[in-house]
Amino acid sequence: VKKTSIKEYDHIRKTGIISINLREDDELIEVKTTNNENDIFLVTKLGKCIRFNENDVRPTGRASMGVIGMTLDEDDEIIGMQLDSQGDSLLIASEKGMGKRTDLAEFNCQHRGGKGVLCYNITDKTGNVIGAKAVNEENEIMMITTEGIIIRLQCSDISILGRITSGVKLINLSDG
Repeated sequence: VKKTSIKEYDHIRKTGIISINLREDDELIEVKTTNNENDIFLVTKLGKCIRFNENDVRPTGRASMGVIGMTLDEDDEIIGMQLDSQGDSLLIASEKGMGKRTDLAEFNCQHRGGKGVLCYNITDKTGNVIGAKAVNEENEIMMITTEGIIIRLQCSDISILGRITSGVKLINLSDG
């Protein structure tokens, strides 16, 4: 996780500027603007989530790597980052079309660098977590499969369930 003042990006050249240094096996997944008052949620593909205050992340320059946001188990990776200001529940979707919403209040604030807590029950029926978004009742989402099938859902139609559940069917998928 990295926090850099927006002023550092005032003078962008035609050829671009460096915004973060990444290790060979790292990848940038999300960028958000914040106000120094937000809680950050990191969600992993193996169904873990950590919530910490952004003030736990010290500001760094553009060409830095940042600091550890979450300690990951082997074979796990961060798949999403959201802010508490983006919604009142966390929508989680799995690779086999299952999903749910969980109230943000169910996630206690920790210090960054921890292992987090379970936020999704991974089974053979669900597959790994592939997406997480903070949403409100009035939001709509669109899900698109690799085959190009699209579905639009009202967030109010998606069940609000506890942290350690698998959720409901959001979209029917063919095998593979």
